[in-house]
Amino acid sequence: MATATADMIDYPKIAKGALGAGVLTLVLASLVVGIETISAPTGITYDTRYTAVFAAAIGVAIVYFLAQLLKAGKPAIPLIAGAVLLALTLLMALAQTGEWEIARLVPFESPVVTWAIMLVPLSLVIRAGLVTWRSSPASVGKPAHERIHFADFYRRINTKFAILLIVVAVALPFMPFADRRLVDVATLVLTYIMLGWGLNIVVGLAGLLDLGYVAFYAVGAYSYAMLSVNYGVSFWFALPIAGTMAALFGVILGFPVLRLRGDYLAIVTLGFGEMIRVIIINWWWFTGGPNGINKVARPSFFGLEFDRSPPEGVQSFHTFFGLDYSPNQRVFFLYFVILAFALLTNLFTLRIRKLPIGRAWEALREDETACRALGINPRNTKLTAFAIGAMFAGMAGSFFAARQGFVSPESFVFIESAIILAIVVLGGLGSQIGIVLAAIALIGLPEFFRDLQDYRMLAFGIGMVLIMIWRPGGLLAHRDPTIYLHKTKAHSAAGAGAQP
Repeated sequence: MATATADMIDYPKIAKGALGAGVLTLVLASLVVGIETISAPTGITYDTRYTAVFAAAIGVAIVYFLAQLLKAGKPAIPLIAGAVLLALTLLMALAQTGEWEIARLVPFESPVVTWAIMLVPLSLVIRAGLVTWRSSPASVGKPAHERIHFADFYRRINTKFAILLIVVAVALPFMPFADRRLVDVATLVLTYIMLGWGLNIVVGLAGLLDLGYVAFYAVGAYSYAMLSVNYGVSFWFALPIAGTMAALFGVILGFPVLRLRGDYLAIVTLGFGEMIRVIIINWWWFTGGPNGINKVARPSFFGLEFDRSPPEGVQSFHTFFGLDYSPNQRVFFLYFVILAFALLTNLFTLRIRKLPIGRAWEALREDETACRALGINPRNTKLTAFAIGAMFAGMAGSFFAARQGFVSPESFVFIESAIILAIVVLGGLGSQIGIVLAAIALIGLPEFFRDLQDYRMLAFGIGMVLIMIWRPGGLLAHRDPTIYLHKTKAHSAAGAGAQP
């Protein structure tokens, strides 16, 4: 954070920039949020929400001004003003939730919007507090090697934080507030976490930009769906087959792109993903075409079905354990299945990074020419990255088919690849825990804001832009090297909490 004296701060310039940001917000929000079309029996009508638009424009201008002061090294005013804004938004949210009399003065209709807006002054207060603490005499007086930086702080807590996340994930279905919807959303988030960790091998470790990752997801889903419906193959037997089929398609994709890099590689992988989707739609006698495949068998628990009345000769889960039947039993079982799959994917990635092939991926990511000069075969390195990353996508796709009981081409469009790639990039390339946080933010939170259908994608885009501005390397962009040439005592101390 740059520091400056009061004489060096150009307040008129900052005020001019804040005014421009407010005016720009007013113009854009007037078109996106200010006018709402309504379908009525007499035709299409419209409603206006300009009170919320003006409030948003004023809020953006104020936050811009405070953020620029903070950037200039003056955290006192942003800290106090941010605390006031935080208290004001908290009061508005409580007024709407409690239906107080002053709720009619709140410019935003939904309390969820007010609660979401509260994150802006909260982040401002936290950032200003950190700047104030770093500039305090106690921190400034310390030698540079004794100061606590984010990387050092993260090294110390990442292992404990990872264990905490696993404990919370295991205990989530048993929490008093856990219901079927929450567990369903958590299952969806874990599916994208597994997909993110699989794509992280290709993009984060090997540095190969893949925009067609959803193709392997589709191959795994359709492999299990066709094996289940046509041949009666169980989920557990078909799971490695689906992963192998997806890995085979990963190799098929890898061969044509061996000499491509950067944007050209991205375009080819994008085309590959669209090719798979078009083939699924047009090969109707084999894949069901646009109608998809229905009645896909659900996974069982060691042969125990989760139906109330299973087929003759098959015992049900609740009868075997002497429990009352509940449809939540299947939901909770599927949650733990995908949790186990995700943890195995993470464990595999952590282990393979330390092997020669994992170090070859990272060398390929840093410099392919130097990688070739060192005697590493780029062809085999790329093919293994595509194959292993595709294998995990295929396994996640087979779980998706088993969970839904139905697959269709609409589930494997390009936007799915874009979301998975966004999770990897926003989490931090190569960061396992960062992908978890990004999946929760991009997949989990929007599921709870479905009542704000008009704002969901708008908030999604704004969130991505803000993360790219404030954390261009991702939420957790720090990565320790997999191997050190000369490991010092500081590295040895940090090694116990090395970035997963």
